[in-house]
Amino acid sequence: MNYGGPDRQENRQKLLDAVDSVRETIITGAEQAEAEMTIPPASINALYDSGLFSLKLPEVLGGAEADPITQMEVLEALALYDSSASWCVMIGATSIGSPGAFLPDEGIQEVFRDGRIPRAAGVGAPTGQVTPVEGGYRVTGRWPFASGIRHSEWVGGGITIPNDDAAPEIRRALFPTSEVKIHDNWDVMGLRGTGSCDFSVSDVFVPSRRIFRADVAPKRGGALYFMGQPGFVTNEHAGFALGVGRRALNAIVDLAETKSRGRGLNQSVIANRPSFQYKVGECDLRLRAARSLMTEILEESWDTACQGRNPDTRQQTEMRSCATYATEVALDAVTLAFRHGGGEVLQNSHDLQQCLRDMNAAAQHFMVSNSSYEAHGKFVLGQSDANAMW
Repeated sequence: MNYGGPDRQENRQKLLDAVDSVRETIITGAEQAEAEMTIPPASINALYDSGLFSLKLPEVLGGAEADPITQMEVLEALALYDSSASWCVMIGATSIGSPGAFLPDEGIQEVFRDGRIPRAAGVGAPTGQVTPVEGGYRVTGRWPFASGIRHSEWVGGGITIPNDDAAPEIRRALFPTSEVKIHDNWDVMGLRGTGSCDFSVSDVFVPSRRIFRADVAPKRGGALYFMGQPGFVTNEHAGFALGVGRRALNAIVDLAETKSRGRGLNQSVIANRPSFQYKVGECDLRLRAARSLMTEILEESWDTACQGRNPDTRQQTEMRSCATYATEVALDAVTLAFRHGGGEVLQNSHDLQQCLRDMNAAAQHFMVSNSSYEAHGKFVLGQSDANAMW
């Protein structure tokens, strides 16, 4: 399904309608995903058929090429239903959207054979080492946390290319998933359904047509592919976090009308307790404030990208630090909800326990680590060595 077109609001509504169309399927499959530690086929097929994996793919290749705020809203909406599904769409959309914009034409012909959009996974960390050979490179490496790899057809990995005259170049290599070794090591506390196994290759030839850089002008597509790094992905993390945070707050609000505390004359449902009312009000405002701030920063950076320029280092830093802030606010909301849920939320099957585990797992990602605040602080202090990926 093609969601392309000049009307941003129309594109947004089609994508949010697509989320609604898969709601029941992904909710039904969530328990199976937790048990099997990967999204079940029915859920993956529904997400693929809805076009949601094409969220970040250039329109010319059949993608939605959605603006960053729309992307954030779509992932937020998915996370209201299932964290792992939202996370896998986040990673899958980036993993096919980025090569769609930056691969050479010869690579596009191979990867998007007969115009079909394939399913992809990927890891940006440049842990792969290469040896230049005629027509490409021989690559050896191991990449951790390849979310969704078990349902992918292609998988990307960051590589380091030596340069005798300058610093090494960071690029990405694209492999058929059938040619990589998937390590069955995803046995974790949170985001269990994402199937984020390691993968590796050993002395595998990768032709130049499947090597690309994502920090240059795109070969196809528009303003979205000028968002730069980390701007291309920070909105995803914010959307995911805000969705999980709101889901947990909604759950405890619903539970608050029946969950009681105290004994005898002091017993009352927690919805009537001032201390709980205070915390719920604060969490609601903080989630809304984090969302508004992220939207503001993304809109500013989007305006820059629409002029054919990459957002500058300050804008990149602010996008990343705001995604970190949204993650921390969401984590606080989830923790509050879990803390007030009582003994029943200790059950593995309870949604508030899953929210707690998934949000703590998501907060471990480097993109939303505390180092983003250090970089932000450098800008506030006017220090010249500030770097968005500090």
